[in-house]
Amino acid sequence: MLIAGEASGDTLAVELVGALREKVVAGSMDSSSDVQPLRTALAPRFFGAGGSKMAAAGVELAFDLTQHSVIGISEVFQKYFQFRRLFNQLLKLAIERQPDVIIGVDYGGFNLRFGKAIKRYVRKHRSQFVPWDPKIVQFVSPQVWASRPERAQTLADNYDLLLSIFPFEKDWYARRVPGLRVEFVGHPIIGRSPKSEVQSLKSASPATSPLILLLPGSRADELRRHLPVLYDAATLLKKHIPDLRAVMVLPDEKLKKMVDMYCLFGIGAQILIQTGKAVTPSLVSIETRVGGLADALMEADLAITKSGTITMECAMFGVPSVVFYKTSWPTYLIGKQIINVPFIAMPNLLAGEEIFPEFIQRAATPENISRAALELLRDNARRQAVKTKLAQVIASLGGPGAAGRAADAVLSLLP
Repeated sequence: MLIAGEASGDTLAVELVGALREKVVAGSMDSSSDVQPLRTALAPRFFGAGGSKMAAAGVELAFDLTQHSVIGISEVFQKYFQFRRLFNQLLKLAIERQPDVIIGVDYGGFNLRFGKAIKRYVRKHRSQFVPWDPKIVQFVSPQVWASRPERAQTLADNYDLLLSIFPFEKDWYARRVPGLRVEFVGHPIIGRSPKSEVQSLKSASPATSPLILLLPGSRADELRRHLPVLYDAATLLKKHIPDLRAVMVLPDEKLKKMVDMYCLFGIGAQILIQTGKAVTPSLVSIETRVGGLADALMEADLAITKSGTITMECAMFGVPSVVFYKTSWPTYLIGKQIINVPFIAMPNLLAGEEIFPEFIQRAATPENISRAALELLRDNARRQAVKTKLAQVIASLGGPGAAGRAADAVLSLLP
């Protein structure tokens, strides 16, 4: 059973499913000179909750959990009853199907509670006549080292294996919960796209008509908060660089339609609401694409991106980036109290310095973002320094094959 609640987790789950399927089938076949093999290959069966990629890979989904993805504490509270219903549906499904292994893929808030609920059920009901006791695995550590470190104990109490994708996490857990088995398998983005190796050789100097990549996020609520900022930042940059090209990459057609409608009507509609006068402002041309992030990163001279996993994609392709994020004020104020790391972009955390400029909440203004982007576009020495540091960060994340190593660790739990 696999549970993935976000687009990035959907991709990770598919890679893990593929590696598990390949290794189980290969391990269940015996070489023999007989016409009939001693054993036939028995492919594992997968079910759970995830997204369209998991469904396409043959995972039997109870529902598409990625469609319910939200971020922020206040947003979760708003959908509390919906999440509780989905949670209970999956819990009932797990008890009915009794999988050998339950794997939470990222999505730590949901999955940590799910693992705990499964173990609570097993401890209460397990007996000689009810022997079900699944192995519980978390693929991608929750960011317990950034906030609420007490969650590490929840993992230690309920999980059989934590698959880590960052090198510092294993030592962090060893100091706090030495009984928890943690395996560093490397970062799944390494080797995912061979195009990133070509991009790393690209000149630090931007093109005559530089291309900036705009990455607002994969959720509708992120898009609503981030699109005006990105649009205005691109407009300001265009004033300084008339030949600037802007491309926005989105995960699906629904979000693309939101962006296209905004670019056509959004600015004028805002002015009409505020002043009562309909105007047609000077619009910056933004090309919108669905998918094809690797190709876009290959072309890009600079990215303006929301924080999250996407910053690691930018780092892997050696693209200088400006990172920003805006959330609801209740979520921001709560997060400010519990987050205890100096940066929000993982490349900055891994480097121990601000390689990518960061602008959060009130600081995430078009003026601040466009100013930082312009500096990165015009300062070739700084761009080269950024690329060199990004290469060092990526080199620390292990070689290709994270999904295969994760699969080996999962299968080691089984008899």
